[in-house]
Amino acid sequence: MSAATEARSARAPWALTAPALMLFVGVLLIPLAMTVMLSFHDWGQYKGIEPVFILKNWREIATDPYYAEMFWRTFRIGILTTLLTAVLGAPEAYILNRMSGRWKSFFLLVILGPLLISVVARTLGWALLFGGNNGLVNKLLMSLGAIHSPIPFMFTETGMVVALAHVMMPFMVLSVWAALQRLDPQIENAAMSLGAGPVTIIRRIIMPQIMPGVLSGAIIVFSLSASAFATPAIIGGRRLKVAATLAYDEFLNTLNWPLGAAVATLLLAALVLIVVGSNALIERRYAEVFR
Repeated sequence: MSAATEARSARAPWALTAPALMLFVGVLLIPLAMTVMLSFHDWGQYKGIEPVFILKNWREIATDPYYAEMFWRTFRIGILTTLLTAVLGAPEAYILNRMSGRWKSFFLLVILGPLLISVVARTLGWALLFGGNNGLVNKLLMSLGAIHSPIPFMFTETGMVVALAHVMMPFMVLSVWAALQRLDPQIENAAMSLGAGPVTIIRRIIMPQIMPGVLSGAIIVFSLSASAFATPAIIGGRRLKVAATLAYDEFLNTLNWPLGAAVATLLLAALVLIVVGSNALIERRYAEVFR
């Protein structure tokens, strides 16, 4: 093989990946860099955005307790949503894995079906069911005398967690279900033949096998929940803001783009650190599973 042919062969992978790389840089990296740069600019109600390098926005976020409370609410809702999806999704995935082929395909379609529906439509469904006195479930329960006042759902953290858990449940179920594909059902039968009870089988055999899937699903659910916008905006409204809705308000309502950029940049940096750190710990703890 000549030197020219070898050079062309060496350049071929770069030529094939160049369009995707250019798209990645143009669509993701450049806008992110511009957002970070914008967070260091100044803004005034009458003067607008001034392209100067100052730490005013970052200082305001660091010193104002309002932003600390808002970020803590954001991560608290993300953690609670992750716990709820793990508690409900892991048993659901285990039951799905033990089903026969025909029923497994049907219920897998049932689990994946909500992903085909808009997040806004699914969240509005919860608002229609529990939205104050006019919510269908609240009206039914009050007409039956089961409750005397509507169940508080709108503009509450509980409502946001429930709606987000419903939206994120397929991601947790699929992560655990993928981990269960490595589990041989004959191991459970062997443990039962040796006298192990159901609790022992779950604790000593099933849980160690599905924990990588649970933790992987937890990373996905937490990152998506903490950065969600549509569900917190509909359920929480303007009374109960999270980081995503606050950044939206700063950009489009108050027009304070530098402060909104600082909030968005801080949220992104926090999520990246949490996801990368958690993923490194999971891979180190369950290195044998990922081989």
